[in-house]
Amino acid sequence: MKDYFKVDEWKIIEEGFAPGYNKVAESVFSLGNGRMGGRANFEEAYSGDTLQGNYVAGVYYPDKTRVGWWKNGYPEYFAKVLNAANWIGIDVKIGDEQLDLAKCEIIDFRRELNMKDGYLKRDFKAKTESGKEVEVEATRFCSIADDEAGAIKYTISPMNFDGEITLTPFIDGDIVNKDSNYDEKFWDEVSNDIRNDRGYVQLRTKKTGFEVATAMKFTVLQGDKPVEFKSDSIQKEKYIAADIKVQARQGEVVTLLKYAANLSSQNYQSDELSAKALEMVERISQKGFDTMLAEQAAAWAEKWKHNDIVIEGDAAAQQGIRFNIFQLNQTYTGEDDRLNIGPKGFTGEKYGGSTYWDTEAYCVPFYLATAEPKVARNLLLYRYKQLGKAIDNAKLLGFKDGAALYPMVTMDGTECHNEWEITFEEIHRNGAIAYAIFNYTRYTGDETYLTDYGLEVLIAISRFWAQRITWSAERQLYVMLGVTGPNEYENNINNNWYTSTIATWCLKYTLQVIGKVKEANAAKYKDLVSKISFNEEVECEKFSDIINKMYYPNDDKLGIFLQQDGYMDKEQILVKDLPAADRPLVKNWSWDRILRSVFIKQADVLQGLYFFEDDYDLETIRRNYDFYEPRTVHESSLSPCVHSILACKLGDIDRAYEFYLRTSRLDIDDYNNDTDDGCHITSMAGTWMSVVEGFGGMRVKDGMLSFNPLLPHKWEAFSFQVGFRGALLQVIVSRKAVSIKNISGMGVTVKVNGTEYVVVSGAEACSVPH
Repeated sequence: MKDYFKVDEWKIIEEGFAPGYNKVAESVFSLGNGRMGGRANFEEAYSGDTLQGNYVAGVYYPDKTRVGWWKNGYPEYFAKVLNAANWIGIDVKIGDEQLDLAKCEIIDFRRELNMKDGYLKRDFKAKTESGKEVEVEATRFCSIADDEAGAIKYTISPMNFDGEITLTPFIDGDIVNKDSNYDEKFWDEVSNDIRNDRGYVQLRTKKTGFEVATAMKFTVLQGDKPVEFKSDSIQKEKYIAADIKVQARQGEVVTLLKYAANLSSQNYQSDELSAKALEMVERISQKGFDTMLAEQAAAWAEKWKHNDIVIEGDAAAQQGIRFNIFQLNQTYTGEDDRLNIGPKGFTGEKYGGSTYWDTEAYCVPFYLATAEPKVARNLLLYRYKQLGKAIDNAKLLGFKDGAALYPMVTMDGTECHNEWEITFEEIHRNGAIAYAIFNYTRYTGDETYLTDYGLEVLIAISRFWAQRITWSAERQLYVMLGVTGPNEYENNINNNWYTSTIATWCLKYTLQVIGKVKEANAAKYKDLVSKISFNEEVECEKFSDIINKMYYPNDDKLGIFLQQDGYMDKEQILVKDLPAADRPLVKNWSWDRILRSVFIKQADVLQGLYFFEDDYDLETIRRNYDFYEPRTVHESSLSPCVHSILACKLGDIDRAYEFYLRTSRLDIDDYNNDTDDGCHITSMAGTWMSVVEGFGGMRVKDGMLSFNPLLPHKWEAFSFQVGFRGALLQVIVSRKAVSIKNISGMGVTVKVNGTEYVVVSGAEACSVPH
């Protein structure tokens, strides 16, 4: 555990500047509002080690896949989230010296992410080479109230001199992606303009043709009074700026207020983008920075009212969970079913910013409980609208008759992952799509989704499974050959237990839903059968045969499910016996060595036991947990949360707490030495799950919520809120009792430790001795 950042329950704080840790800080202090966001780059120039990053949701580029040799069915491109125009830039000159913290002497430095009110603040004192000292304070945010806009308040004070300071607010669209396969720039200019205190740059992506207009407007104050200025405009390709010269006086504050907007052709006509962007910066500038900041605080207060988790007695744990919830709310709001949740959100470029199975497996539960049902429903609709392309993806690999293989990585439904062992073989992602449909309907009770959309997806996925299996004459069972399970430190293996288990579960669930839809709306079912040419008798018989005759690898001696055939042939070394210098394996071992080792990247068998815990008794779960966890290196961000939840189920509070702390502080403490290229956004939903489903023991059973809470030794109490079928419940777990208060307008029945209680709206909290 690194303790570079200060522990504070509502803030992330950096005191003192460590250049070698700057990219980690840029990731951790990132800002976003669902439509736009970016890393915590400095406003002024910085020639040190940095990863420039500003992003606009849904805008991407199909960077041609770079491989040594081509394989049939290989994706044509890898979708890149685009580094968009830099709207935060403010060059600063002290006389003729550029302010650059890589070249100045830093006297004092502090950076603070205020998660309660949703802004980033940085202040420092620096001395230039000539000895001039300045004090700077910069505050900025991406507005939740105006979700295509951001604002910056940048103040600078001469500390030991009178003299000229030049402030140069700019927009720079001449940027690159660090992960460009061919060092190509992805934007062309459409137009730009700057006139005194405002301007814009409009860009168009190559190939995809997205257009984004980035506009700015700025004002300058000296002391508390506006400065009348005529700026020297700078205009070149993909770039606009304005030089503003101020005769500064020692001790007097000079303030630049910069308002910016990013508008995309996804939401506006291309020929009106620049005008609309200029209108927006004019409108928000009329409100003013302080009003916008107050609106930001109010918007965040509303969010925290519904999804805050309070932990008493453990500030590090409290800071961790709030950081995770904060980043999730910055990344996705659910207002647009064309958008999804990239693994890095607005914090970096890695993984292409695309959609993975992480959304369905980890993020859907968070949004089900903390937002209106339409938010999770929109995540499901995102996949439904891409069903045609999932069928096309399966066709490329030789499947037919409407079988669908959803992509491992996508922006628009087209597969764009560029590693064959993942693209072709990590097919369990299909199961996560189906599981999300199941999760949504059992949580919300909204079974109309099954009739209108869900069953069509389920049948297409089940058709894939029915074709993907192989009949083994030797075993007289169906087998699943050549797959990669969730543990990506194993490739091209046979009979991965998790993949086979989720495949047959999908088939079972599809058969159940067919029965429900036929009964609920026979006419719609008949229309669907005709639309997709579904031969119910033949195909359902096939599904049932696979369910009854699937092979699953087991070790009867140990009483465990084998991760895959041959797993016990490996040398059984435990993680505790690995030299510290070997960790993380992915950075220190060859891929060949990793593949031959026993070590597991993330929950695999245990992922299945988490999803389908009701199918297994406690001792079966315990045996598998005790066998696999000591062999797991947790080098995937998705791993610790599952282990924490299962440890809670087993009553192992110490291991549960250890894994909770690891998942909640994964990025803050840079556990895996990889926060520099962005935070692990999708796994943050797993952190929420580790509290609510782990320590809170929340499950949906028989159409009602049940709770079986545990309290970590270090915590005095914890509380959370969950929405469920129109009710909003506050759950408080202390040493003495479990209290549930209904703060909504309707009564609800819940179970606590197996006993049913009716929680009446507006009444005193239902309190159960703990």
